[in-house]
Amino acid sequence: MDPSPLIQVEELQRLLAGPQVSRPVILDVRFRLGVSTGQDEFEDAHVPGAAYVDMDTELATIRADGAGGRHPMPDVETFTAAMRSAGVTSRRAVVAYDDWFSLPASRVWWMLRHLGFPRVRVLDGGLAAWTAASKPTGSGPSTPTAGDFTPSGPGVGRLLDAADAKRYAEDHLLLDARPADRFRGENETIDAVAGHIPGGVSAPALANVDPGGHFLPADELATRFRAMGAADAKSVGTYCGSGIQATHLALALSVAGVTDEADVYIGSWSDWITDPGRGVEV
Repeated sequence: MDPSPLIQVEELQRLLAGPQVSRPVILDVRFRLGVSTGQDEFEDAHVPGAAYVDMDTELATIRADGAGGRHPMPDVETFTAAMRSAGVTSRRAVVAYDDWFSLPASRVWWMLRHLGFPRVRVLDGGLAAWTAASKPTGSGPSTPTAGDFTPSGPGVGRLLDAADAKRYAEDHLLLDARPADRFRGENETIDAVAGHIPGGVSAPALANVDPGGHFLPADELATRFRAMGAADAKSVGTYCGSGIQATHLALALSVAGVTDEADVYIGSWSDWITDPGRGVEV
């Protein structure tokens, strides 16, 4: 049986205390919407040995014209260089974490698997769980040994575009990971157009975790997703505002054991609305 896509604090500590060959590469993916980088927070305190990965410049290739949404999928060369710089190598597993309910960490989890690197997990509860357990932290910048990460494919999960998202909403299952009010077209303060993709189903990502940022038990998540039709759908796609909460939803589907291969519309709502001809539902 494959290991859970999540790793708990005690297991991570055991691995980090073990032989070098069994120690995972640790990626710190802290990010906040509207804040350019989490580098300062990383240098204040991080899991020992971690390398910082930047959402805006390494996990996305943002375009001036807005095409592809707020956080478009980066080109493969950019992502490859980022992973190598962070020390990702074919010989060691990867653990990603953040301080925002595992939302940014899920992005690198999905991207690595999509590009053929399956040995990646997310620290359940993130940095808060690590520090709450009185585990040590490091500080200052990191200088990891360069890795040899090389994309291979096809990996797990398809990268969807707007046409795919429309088809999934009509013929498969398309889950919207944004908060329910934004799905309904209420309280939209981020994107220029309110509403959702016609046929999409509301599935707020943050309902998958408890107030402390730990994922709910797998059976609870499975019950939730079955009620949405995920167990019976031909394929499951996810989207959100800019492709971050969408990957969190893909991670939750994997934790639940419903599907390990959720497809993601990374461009999401912020890309969908760039074409006025695409439908909008409220």
